[in-house]
Amino acid sequence: MNPPRTPRASRCVMSEIVLPNDTNAHGTMFGGRLLSLMDKCAAICAMRHAGLVCVTMAIDSVEFRSPLFLGEVVIIEAWVNRTFNSSLEVELSVESENLDRKDRRECNHAYFTFVALDDEGRPTAVQPIHPETELEKERYEKAAMRRELRLHLKGRITLADTVYLKDDLIATISGRDL
Repeated sequence: MNPPRTPRASRCVMSEIVLPNDTNAHGTMFGGRLLSLMDKCAAICAMRHAGLVCVTMAIDSVEFRSPLFLGEVVIIEAWVNRTFNSSLEVELSVESENLDRKDRRECNHAYFTFVALDDEGRPTAVQPIHPETELEKERYEKAAMRRELRLHLKGRITLADTVYLKDDLIATISGRDL
């Protein structure tokens, strides 16, 4: 296995103009069209990191904060927060750029989970990620909590079996006056 890679090494940025066939009757981009573009960007990011084919396993916490309008440029940025055995968490940020006004605004945010596959289509180990900056280290730790929460909600682990999630819940409860 190769040495750890940084989030910067696999970062992906995509831009695309919102055209009439991408929009609804209100002149805003279809959510499904945006999710398709986000999935492609996240897949490129995951495959850059893993050096393998990666498939989407889950999409979490998709937040549509602001619509994307006809004629605007969609800017999608993806980076790997953490790797596990065969899976990777990819975080995405979506901005809209209005070329006439020369301004940008945040439109969407999401977390995608990918699984790396070997040549026979089976899950396979991915190389670890090495966060460098304080922000990357914070994202790395929070990715472990989100993973535990996903596994707990699916019934694959109990709260007693969690490490990060349990500690966070105990700290939250301890800080409150119940």
